[in-house]
Amino acid sequence: MIRPLPDAPLDRGHVRDTGHPAATGTRVALVTGASSGIGAAIADRIAAEGGWRLLVSGRHRERLDRVAARTSALALPVDLAAPEGPEALVEDALRAAGRVDLLIAGAGVGWAGPFATMPPAAIDQVVRVDLLAAMRLVRMVVPRMEAERRGHIVLIGSVAGTVGVRGEAVYSAAKAALGVFADALRHELGRAGVRVTHVVPGVVDTPFFARRGTPYTRRLPRPLPPERIADAVWDAVERGRDEVYVPAWMRLPAVVRALAPRLYHRLASRFG
Repeated sequence: MIRPLPDAPLDRGHVRDTGHPAATGTRVALVTGASSGIGAAIADRIAAEGGWRLLVSGRHRERLDRVAARTSALALPVDLAAPEGPEALVEDALRAAGRVDLLIAGAGVGWAGPFATMPPAAIDQVVRVDLLAAMRLVRMVVPRMEAERRGHIVLIGSVAGTVGVRGEAVYSAAKAALGVFADALRHELGRAGVRVTHVVPGVVDTPFFARRGTPYTRRLPRPLPPERIADAVWDAVERGRDEVYVPAWMRLPAVVRALAPRLYHRLASRFG
């Protein structure tokens, strides 16, 4: 049985157009996973900068409405694990705002425990939300970005996708695939003027760990506040960066793995 997220029943309701920026040239940002954690912090950061028409999406309607209220955003509730979820979200976004200039795919779920005991339904849910939903969202927004020769896609990965984490085999695999997807997409879209950024956070102090069924208990590394990730995302958007590790030293395990695989595997066996 999947360890469910403690969310209220989803009600997308009626999406109203509260100001169409297509005719005015206002840039539009769509942030998924925005009802809490990293996504909510990113929404706050974009709102603080100003100059954007902000669309926020998440599964929990009440929390999402609170984020939308404080950021003057339009709430687009959706379950990205549902078969029609990603396409429905982009359709709602285009209906409300006419365009998406910045897509930040921050929605994610996890599951912790031995892979041999992981329910097949949980495997499907993690892969659908953490990987396939992001791919389908990108697929929906890319044609317009290519046609206009501008746009920016930010994919929120995880250090677990760089080195693999014991007890998080499927989550690690999904995030690793997301990073390779970002690399391949960057090669495809670079000449069309579309930027692709892969942001790789370490441990972040969000409800993610409680929702995956197992709290974070390690002493090190210490969890970062989600605002730290949001600042890194905004910096990457402003500077057009391809890949960002937060904190920067989180890149070190991947370097050790590439240059000294035996040492890496010994350390990974000991520290997980």
